[in-house]
Amino acid sequence: MSERLPRLLPPAAGLAVMLALPFYAGSFWLQAGLFAMSAAIGAIGLNLLTGAAGQLSLGHAFFLAVGAYSYVWLAAEPETASGHELTGLALPTPVAAVAAVGIAGLAGGLCAPLAGRLKGASLGVATLALVFAGQHVLFRAEPLTGGVNGRGVPPMELFGLRLTDVPQPAVILGVPFGGLERLWYLGLALLVAAAWFARGVLRSRPGRALNTIRDHEIAAGALGVPVARYRAAAFALSSMYAGVAGVLLALVFQRTVPDYFGLALALDYLAMIVIGGLGSVAGAVLGAVFVSMLPSLLTRYGDAIPLVAEPGAASGLAPAEAARLLYGAAFIAVLLFLPGGLLGLAARARRRPALPSPRRADPLGRGGAAEAPPAIGHAGQETEERTV
Repeated sequence: MSERLPRLLPPAAGLAVMLALPFYAGSFWLQAGLFAMSAAIGAIGLNLLTGAAGQLSLGHAFFLAVGAYSYVWLAAEPETASGHELTGLALPTPVAAVAAVGIAGLAGGLCAPLAGRLKGASLGVATLALVFAGQHVLFRAEPLTGGVNGRGVPPMELFGLRLTDVPQPAVILGVPFGGLERLWYLGLALLVAAAWFARGVLRSRPGRALNTIRDHEIAAGALGVPVARYRAAAFALSSMYAGVAGVLLALVFQRTVPDYFGLALALDYLAMIVIGGLGSVAGAVLGAVFVSMLPSLLTRYGDAIPLVAEPGAASGLAPAEAARLLYGAAFIAVLLFLPGGLLGLAARARRRPALPSPRRADPLGRGGAAEAPPAIGHAGQETEERTV
């Protein structure tokens, strides 16, 4: 227990800070943090597939869209907006959220045979086609998705508590708890549960089997591991994580727009897991925070950064463009110099050896430390000193 305590202190301290943050942070930081939580959940799922199972997937944005739009369709009531008749089932929002995650997992299960038979660049190209097909459906299926204009997202209601802004929000310790504050704790709970489950998978027999498939596919098959079945299961599980991320993202955005779930988002998720560190839960979270927070920070503080202009300005780089350039450079730097990503860099810093202690002065004036005389045993023989 005493050996595990130092390793548990940083996560516990981080969780305590996250729990207290809504009492001190403004709406900008809360919204940026919620986007980072959603990205972290999706990145954990992609890391299970790409980092643990070694399966390249470029279609993660498609499954986020499935989760987000499924929740909207299941929870929304039929309405007319922008001249379109929008359909909906008006289910309770918790039921709609769980069903949306299930639909995303079902979509991943339908695509799982691809993951069971393809690998490497072939699977990457096949999953990339899902993004373009999904974009076509999102723009054309207007009764379901709202088309180009998207759809409003019904707010989540849990135990009679509406997770959105209300006219008279509850005041806790002098802080009014509006929609962002309430969503913060939902996102935090989902992130902790997602990280805990993924960590358990990686440390269990299925996780070891996935790592064996990634490193030695032929050896894994010779040992009796059903390679195709494990790959398909990893693909379906990754899709369910994307569904959770899509639901949370829709609740934060409060509107689903097809343009967001495109190729750029798929590449963002690939950058998250590579920059953070492949094959680890903490690496996925670090990479997601870096990639998702960078555009928001550049937008807020872009006027103080050279070559970064305000959105819509005629000269200079837009914050989104500058963010993509920066984490693109980080992506290349990680591939060339930091194979373990940000997590590997942090581990290397912890293992850095301490500075050597000053050498004692040599009484004989030779500049080195004086050697201790050998110890003499009872029989007059020299005995070798051993250090434990």
